[in-house]
Amino acid sequence: MARLALALDGPTEDRILADIVEHGHTIVARLVGWNDLLENLDVLGPEVAIVGAGSGTLSAELLSACDERGVRLVALAGSDAERAHASQLGLHEIVDAAAPWAEIEPLVSGGVPVPSRVGDVRPREERTASVVAVWGPGGAPGRSTLAVNLAAEIAAAGHTVALVDADPYGGAIAPSLGLLDEAPGFASACRLAGADALDRAELERIAQRYTAPRAAFNVFTGLVGPSRWPELSRDRVASAIATMRAWVEYVVIDTGFSLERDEELTSDQFAPRRNAATFAALAAADRVVAVGLADPVGLSRLLRGHGELVELVEHERVDVVVNRVRTSALGIDAHGQVRQTLRRFGGLGDATLLPHDSKATDAAILTARTLRDAAPRSPLRTAIRDYAFEALLPTPQPERRRGLTIAALRRRRPAEVSTGRYA
Repeated sequence: MARLALALDGPTEDRILADIVEHGHTIVARLVGWNDLLENLDVLGPEVAIVGAGSGTLSAELLSACDERGVRLVALAGSDAERAHASQLGLHEIVDAAAPWAEIEPLVSGGVPVPSRVGDVRPREERTASVVAVWGPGGAPGRSTLAVNLAAEIAAAGHTVALVDADPYGGAIAPSLGLLDEAPGFASACRLAGADALDRAELERIAQRYTAPRAAFNVFTGLVGPSRWPELSRDRVASAIATMRAWVEYVVIDTGFSLERDEELTSDQFAPRRNAATFAALAAADRVVAVGLADPVGLSRLLRGHGELVELVEHERVDVVVNRVRTSALGIDAHGQVRQTLRRFGGLGDATLLPHDSKATDAAILTARTLRDAAPRSPLRTAIRDYAFEALLPTPQPERRRGLTIAALRRRRPAEVSTGRYA
């Protein structure tokens, strides 16, 4: 559970203390103002800071410091003025100060309960990773951006993740994350898999690590040039993905756009196939995320491509995501028009819509970071995080936690509460 630092008024703090303990969290400090919390962030090392939304307990300096250290900040607003103050600073995690803990707990836990590794009775080698393939038609609909940020959000939820750039037309993930790509990592994994020499040690050697507070993950970079596509044969790709399944909990794959069966264009049935890597990734995927752009051309491409996609992948395994939804391209009620178009021409009644957020994506590109690190409070990052939690991450069954009763907690002295010795 989370390590919490509190900077609240007395009545609010007394009201939620018992619930914090009952949910298994650890209180590392109870402070008075934002200055005290700011000065002790590095020493205390909290994962979440719960503060009052007023100017005495919340400031731009504290917000920036929490963002730099990967500390989630939740503000409790006791009035409209306090809520306005927190909103002006750019904080989205604002809850009414009188709200029950049930409304605060999802924010503290990151939006979804993280399953405990301690209670897992199966050994790690018997578990297999969930494979998520991100596909989209031609026209740069945002495949790589979505794959990168899905990997970041899954990692932030406490899971081990491998991000794979399997696009046979050239890799884009390495430059977007500022990683070296002289030796394409996924092609190396495929070569070793073809020689039956790919194991956990080789995966750890080949993978590059994207590091960030509480959201680090492994990256297998893509091809440095499109001419090297023969290295990604179907059997090699399938074997490499199968090996990764036993290494991490989630494998997120950025695939190619083309679904053309090019073997029909040649008389040599044993020659390498340009799109074999894409077909292998789609076949191995537990979930395929089909992403398209929210404009007339992008939606037309998505609908045509989706028809080809469901011939390869069961309809139940495909999620439709529409990127860059904006009124400037679709007019008033852009969301309604996208949904109506998908229902009318594709029979797609359920789709996830992502807002157009050029400021956040530009910040991520400029700093070679994920949205979670470059623009953690952006609407686009929030929408991707919500989709990952709702569609990709499992919701564990609630379990009864052992802890002090509320009556026992009330008998504790404040000094004992502040040290977190009982949590």
